[in-house]
Amino acid sequence: MLNRRRLLALGATVGGALVLPFTKLTPVGAKEGEPLHKGYHIGRRTAGTGVRPAVAAFTEQMPVPPVLQPAQSATGVDVYKIAIQNSTAEILPGLKTPVLSYGGSFVGPTIRAKTGRPVKIMYVNQLGEPANVHLHGGHVPAVSDGHPMDVIQPGQARVYDYPNNQQGATLWYHDHSHHTEAEHVYRGLHGFYIIEDAAEKMLALPTGQYDVPIMLRDSEFDKDGGLIFFDDPANRTTILANGKIQPYFPVAARKYRFRLLNASNEHVFKLNLGGREMVQIASDGGLLPAPAPLTELVLASAERAEIVVDFARYPIGTQLVLSNGADPVLRFDVVRPALDLSRLPSTLRPLPAFTTAAVERDVAMSFDLTGTDPIGLVNGRPYDPNRIDFQIKQGTTEIWNVSNADTIGIDHTFHMHMTHFQVLERNGGKPLPQDAGLKDTVHVPPDGKVRIQATFADYTGKYVYHCHYLEHSSIGMMGQMEIVT
Repeated sequence: MLNRRRLLALGATVGGALVLPFTKLTPVGAKEGEPLHKGYHIGRRTAGTGVRPAVAAFTEQMPVPPVLQPAQSATGVDVYKIAIQNSTAEILPGLKTPVLSYGGSFVGPTIRAKTGRPVKIMYVNQLGEPANVHLHGGHVPAVSDGHPMDVIQPGQARVYDYPNNQQGATLWYHDHSHHTEAEHVYRGLHGFYIIEDAAEKMLALPTGQYDVPIMLRDSEFDKDGGLIFFDDPANRTTILANGKIQPYFPVAARKYRFRLLNASNEHVFKLNLGGREMVQIASDGGLLPAPAPLTELVLASAERAEIVVDFARYPIGTQLVLSNGADPVLRFDVVRPALDLSRLPSTLRPLPAFTTAAVERDVAMSFDLTGTDPIGLVNGRPYDPNRIDFQIKQGTTEIWNVSNADTIGIDHTFHMHMTHFQVLERNGGKPLPQDAGLKDTVHVPPDGKVRIQATFADYTGKYVYHCHYLEHSSIGMMGQMEIVT
């Protein structure tokens, strides 16, 4: 049996590794076909191998990821082409950080799709190793879901079909290639995919330049500006907002809609504006039934939340800081007056009615700590792509009891592919504010239990469900369901 320090410091022998060549991303000691990656931490160490970047706060403006235009729009389908490629990004002023990218940028280009209008995206893999793409939160056919074993080989291309037969929501796309998803996403394979619908447009929420996606994530750097992956995730103490460290963002004195995404592999944000009000209007799966005023927003890995901030409440020259706890992340500078024709209506969108659940299932996430290296487990078994854990009849509603079964104080988040769910209970009581609305990812802290309800109505085929602490799913904390007729 491993001692507690070993349990909390998986892979200490490779903790000093810095940026590895992108053509050889397999961790030290791992062998082809092994069911886990050595070098992933499941707990916390105190010492890190990186350096704290000496970046003056609020000196760089936060960029907004560019919206990609279709290469072709014909017969009612928007067609895009995106390269999966090595690139560099100026995350630290004056330094070029090697990254993996969709389309050459550290935050991939934003796709703005419309409900009912299909999208096809051809991804061309220009890396020296397999990769793929998962549309996180997308209701898509299994063949286009980015199954962990369904990868694009180097030099090859693949077209993903996204029907967009779902309501407006802030989704995101990221790599999901098994064993390498954690490193690939950490190094930059992530971007926004936003679905807009006509009913939402009628609400007159802030739009255009006043509708801003913000990707938040944590990072650790070496002295040359390279991203450090093979170290304890607790040492990723540098927070990025759209790829910049503590940037500022100039705003007009009017309402803004901010689409917040936690793209960290393993992190829970507790966001605040220094006690000032922000109003949540949406979660993972789209609009809430009604606006929810709050002063703190909890956002776990892979979760999204949309908030409206009305800067008309503040005089020109006001500076509001978005912080993670006490740590500044992003400063909003109110710089000019503006005409504001947008609204924040008192009702948004009712939740869908669920049919009576036909089946109730238990899903427990944990680690096997008896061997040399921990192995991720769901219901006591590591992921096996040849095994179907749950077979589900299309069109039925189920209740899943999801629990964190670890005993060493480790967080998890739970993500379900293909459909959204509603959180019914948390630890036997009412859901928390961050559980509101339609969800596809939910935080499950130590000893936590959540009771969720989902309807599997859209497509048949094989899909996965897993912990979205990506180092955990990379070493097996994932199950597979098959939707059947």
